[in-house]
Amino acid sequence: MIAMVVLIPSFHHSIIHQDPAPILDRASASFDTVRTLAADFVQVVENPMLGDPDTTRGRLYQQRPNSFAMRFSDPKNDRVVADGRRLWLYTPSTTPGQVIRTTIPGTGTTGPNLIGQFVEHPRERYTARYVRADSIDGVPVDVIVLTPRVNDLPYSEATVWVAKPDGLIRRIEIVENSGQRRTITLKHLAVNTPIPAREFKFAPTSGIRVVDQ
Repeated sequence: MIAMVVLIPSFHHSIIHQDPAPILDRASASFDTVRTLAADFVQVVENPMLGDPDTTRGRLYQQRPNSFAMRFSDPKNDRVVADGRRLWLYTPSTTPGQVIRTTIPGTGTTGPNLIGQFVEHPRERYTARYVRADSIDGVPVDVIVLTPRVNDLPYSEATVWVAKPDGLIRRIEIVENSGQRRTITLKHLAVNTPIPAREFKFAPTSGIRVVDQ
């Protein structure tokens, strides 16, 4: 009897290590053309100390240079508004009767640079690593992990899903310094369409206490 040895080809050597820099360059160039952006969002916050993830959703608006709003449909009436001068954080679902007013942050998840902080000068600001090709709602994307080159940011790592057709970011996952993981997915993007000025205004009604921080 003749023993037959079947050779199974190994594919692990054929993995392509893609350079993330050109993808980030394209994302940067694409975002540079954006003057206004509106999108539906779903936000998932995972805190290992609190158990189950917290999922919220609503509509996000951004207008350069520094106007931004997240208006929540769930929980209804919660909102984050950067009116160009101040940031208003109004969450009646958890702290009814008050609104927190602060200066507009340059980084993080509640200011006009939610997207821009990851695609403006990314080569200088981050060490990037290509993870994989993927898709979101049928849109092909490249997934890239960004590690800040400085340690004074409110997060230690961010992952971005960059759409191949237009170079716009469809999802951001941020590992915050508190250990909390926040994922924001954008859908139904509308770019450079007029946004009503009222979306970027917040006027506390009588009975709401303004807390300055």
